[in-house]
Amino acid sequence: MDEIKTPSNFIYDFIDEDLAAGVNTRIQTRFPPEPNGYLHIGHAKAICIDFLTAEKYGGVCNLRLDDTNPSREDVEYVEAIQEDIRWLGFHWDKCLYASSYFDFIYDCAIKLIEKGKAYVCDLSQDEIREYRGTLTEPGRNSPYRDRSVEENLDLFRRMTAGEFPDGSKVLRAKIDMASPNINMRDPVIYRIAHVPHHQTGDKWCVYPMYDFAHPLSDAREGVTYSLCSLEFENHRPLYNWVIEQIGFKEPPRQIEFARLNLNYCVTSKRKCLAMVERGIVSGWDDPRMVTLSGIRRRGYPAKAVRDFIERVGVSKAYSVVDYGLLEACARDVLGETAPRAMAVLRPLKVILDNYPEGETETITVENHPDHPEMGTREVTFSRELYVEQDDFMAEPVKKYFRLYPGNEVRLKGAYFVRCTGYETDDAGNVTCLHCTYDPETKGGNAPDGRKVKGTLHWVSAADCVPAEVRLYDRLFNVEDPGDDYEAHFNPESLVVLENCMLEGGLRSVRTGDTFQFMRQGYFCADKDSTPEHIVLNRTVALNSSWK
Repeated sequence: MDEIKTPSNFIYDFIDEDLAAGVNTRIQTRFPPEPNGYLHIGHAKAICIDFLTAEKYGGVCNLRLDDTNPSREDVEYVEAIQEDIRWLGFHWDKCLYASSYFDFIYDCAIKLIEKGKAYVCDLSQDEIREYRGTLTEPGRNSPYRDRSVEENLDLFRRMTAGEFPDGSKVLRAKIDMASPNINMRDPVIYRIAHVPHHQTGDKWCVYPMYDFAHPLSDAREGVTYSLCSLEFENHRPLYNWVIEQIGFKEPPRQIEFARLNLNYCVTSKRKCLAMVERGIVSGWDDPRMVTLSGIRRRGYPAKAVRDFIERVGVSKAYSVVDYGLLEACARDVLGETAPRAMAVLRPLKVILDNYPEGETETITVENHPDHPEMGTREVTFSRELYVEQDDFMAEPVKKYFRLYPGNEVRLKGAYFVRCTGYETDDAGNVTCLHCTYDPETKGGNAPDGRKVKGTLHWVSAADCVPAEVRLYDRLFNVEDPGDDYEAHFNPESLVVLENCMLEGGLRSVRTGDTFQFMRQGYFCADKDSTPEHIVLNRTVALNSSWK
């Protein structure tokens, strides 16, 4: 078996110890999301850990949809989860559903009842919580805890037959109401829910709880390592108890790692769903969201996300990762892979008064300064051009090296031009610049050796393409939005520019195409883009403006 060379971590150390001791001879993992929302950047860490662990040891990793709560789940989410995993570059061995094991899980519940290890309880949800006790006080036994095996079997079968309304009864494991671990104080393992399921239809009106279905699904599948985030560490005794009671000979080993916490964002599915439903964002794939679909739509490459997860690393220590690291990973990948182009986001017209009227020429420019293999392209040059409004000041400040009356600059790949004047409207806004060009400086260098300090990007008015550009930024303006997240929305998280001008070669841009626009940042074509109305998203600026 050829070992995949990946950095070691404590999970691999545990597995190496088990392999050396003969505890396991094969490796099988699984990624088990609940299909009740879209995956986010935190799930990317779990995906990478699950799939890369199996890959490293020549094992397999399954995708298993934890669909035990039909009231919150939907096929839409199943399909989105599958798309996200494929986008990240991973391939599951099998796509499975917890619901496929419902018959088996139900039989396990019957087995627990017959062993005297489970009972039907009539306490309400609030009463169960009250009886459970606290972290410092033990719980109290339910008054229904000592029902006979026969009565429990009868009641559970009647629950299954639909005789009782939602919430009227539950099936609880009989463990220890005085346990210091609250999860072991007779947890609920089945509840009544008269809700159709997206996989099983109306077959069931009782559904297993996560803490019961999850270990049984793992064991039934042959999972050797259940890798999960640290909040499940206190659930591990219950995980092991369930598997032990059912009698599996080769139980999976649960190993926990610290979840990914990213600042300036919200990953709670409840909060994300609320933002979607209230129209605060345009959908689960809004490019300001840190859902994987939102990140993908914004233009982040999958490699950047995987690099980010690798840099974060695997540990048990709680930490909050800075959003800037994710942006830096995007810049690193796009800096190497994104072809260069010119786009003027806030256009200001320039007239070259000494350039022949009605004539145009082509300028050959490289697609990437560090990768000649990416080739060159031709852009049109003409008498009328567009530059950025910010590239002109009528009264320049100190160390301003761009256009102002009397100053000379270089137009990228083209000529030196000198500003000779400008026009304004009635409100005093500059509407047009007048310049002259030096025909001896084609290519951007002067034969006489004179130097200029400013180099500007530009597009030709004769061959430019109008576009809508959406400038995205972080959705929140504080590191920890908390429960009061709505009070911390960043009003600059989306700025829409309607009348941008692109170089002519971008008129055939397709959804997902990425570019570095000179001096602007990295951009990609949005799914809303059409040949008649091009829409581009800013993925990330060239440099971070956040401190």
